[in-house]
Amino acid sequence: MDRINITGESSIDRADAERAGMDRVNAIWNHPVYQKYYRRLEKLEEKRIFCRHQMTHLLDVARIARIRSLEIGLELDPEVIYAAAVLHDIGKSLQYEEKIPHEAAGVKIAGEILESLPEGKRFTEQEKKMILTAIEGHRRLREDPEPLERLLYESDKASRMCFACPAEGLCDWSEEKKNMEIRV
Repeated sequence: MDRINITGESSIDRADAERAGMDRVNAIWNHPVYQKYYRRLEKLEEKRIFCRHQMTHLLDVARIARIRSLEIGLELDPEVIYAAAVLHDIGKSLQYEEKIPHEAAGVKIAGEILESLPEGKRFTEQEKKMILTAIEGHRRLREDPEPLERLLYESDKASRMCFACPAEGLCDWSEEKKNMEIRV
């Protein structure tokens, strides 16, 4: 049974999508440009006492976003959610090194990666637009955000466990952004 997703395009049944795996997300992970920026960030954050932006965080964001999308009935392809989550902090090394906001750098890098995925691993133009919009909006929620954009923003914040962080008192995040209790 086909379903209509929020882009208005026909989508495969959720069970079929789950069985299909994460081929496109794995293509992002294995992309040489992704690996270059991911490894650079990994090195820059090696001794960081605050939250890091490695795969644990990226997959936490993806899983929270996926669960929330199911809870609120969004018909988003799981690979689109995971792609946005895996890519959302890819510009962070440029923020450290060149003072470029990482969401802006991330949109550029993610766009390059998404455009050069191999045949059979590509996202549609609509999916790419959703992913890039979500990356751009994941730090500051704009008025009237797109569904994936809001989902990524909220899931990114929800993924942080400030209440259990030994560096919480030194963190410059505002109190309203910090997660100071366990929540659903």
